[in-house]
Amino acid sequence: MDLKLKKIDWYIIRQFLGTYLFAIALIIAISVVFDINEKIDKFLSSDVPLEAIVFDYYLNFIPYFVNLFSPLFTFIAVIFFASRLADNSEIIAMLASGMSFRRLMLPYGISAGIIALVTFILNAFIIPPANITRIDFQNQYIKNKRVDYAWNEQLEVAPGVIAYFDRFDAKSNMGYRFSLEHFEDKKLVSRLTANSIKYDSLYQWTVIDYMIRDFDGMREYITEGSRKDTTLTIMPSDFLISINDCETMTTPQLAHYIKRQKERGIGNIQTFEIEYHKRFAAIMAAFILTSIGASLSSWKIKGGMGLNIGIGLALSFSYILFITVTSTFAINGYVTPMVAAWIPNIIYMLIAIYLYQKASR
Repeated sequence: MDLKLKKIDWYIIRQFLGTYLFAIALIIAISVVFDINEKIDKFLSSDVPLEAIVFDYYLNFIPYFVNLFSPLFTFIAVIFFASRLADNSEIIAMLASGMSFRRLMLPYGISAGIIALVTFILNAFIIPPANITRIDFQNQYIKNKRVDYAWNEQLEVAPGVIAYFDRFDAKSNMGYRFSLEHFEDKKLVSRLTANSIKYDSLYQWTVIDYMIRDFDGMREYITEGSRKDTTLTIMPSDFLISINDCETMTTPQLAHYIKRQKERGIGNIQTFEIEYHKRFAAIMAAFILTSIGASLSSWKIKGGMGLNIGIGLALSFSYILFITVTSTFAINGYVTPMVAAWIPNIIYMLIAIYLYQKASR
């Protein structure tokens, strides 16, 4: 197969990417209008600066939603463009000139690769820092979704060292009825209890009204005090987990966070694991949806371009719905986060293979 790009290939790439960008611009414009309409009461409040609305919120809102719906935009673009080519008999002319259907898919694959690469870079490194500003704006001016309190939190500080908070208040950085237990060979060798504990800075804590019990065989040594500075390799963010926290981490940070939380025995991190695997699944999704769209729209059919677009929209929305459903299954513990992220791709890959084989005939 000749892999050298020709004028027709560059034409398809330009039209594909151009349609993709146009679809993004159109949908985002509509989304922004609806979002403004929904939040207009909050925005008109005197304590919300216009500069913050434009630069802190919408400047970061747009890339977030572009990336969120990138699979949908990809599918719509390839369906619309390929259907237009087929409707104008341009694809028939290409195949009649001796070009194989496999060769015809090359510019589509290159376009999907460009979209996948940009999507991954945005997902992994650019959008998470921008989300911090956007979410802070939402928490401050629209609806506060920060988690400010935690109850009955137990986590492993270091191998064999278990910390417990009966309650923690993020606003005052204070924990109450705190204990720290140190085990060696599964035997308790030391236990610190305190009425309260205050978080000062990175890993620096102060225990207040504490008692330390050290065990040596049948002997017990007790130490009491009013205040004691100590170092614990935990921070409030380790157990004050908000639903949007996973969106504010770059992919390396997300991987490190998941590993660290698992080592400490902290649950409720399925959302973080789903987000991590979805960022990689999105790369494959660009190729799968492009293949489905191109195969589905490559021939003229009786219903015309409208029927192709209708089928394409149904498939793309079902794909997004499928992702949502499987993510819910993972959060509830029915499937693993990796399976939840990749099941839609596997199923739609089978659809892509079937449509490709049918179209190539």
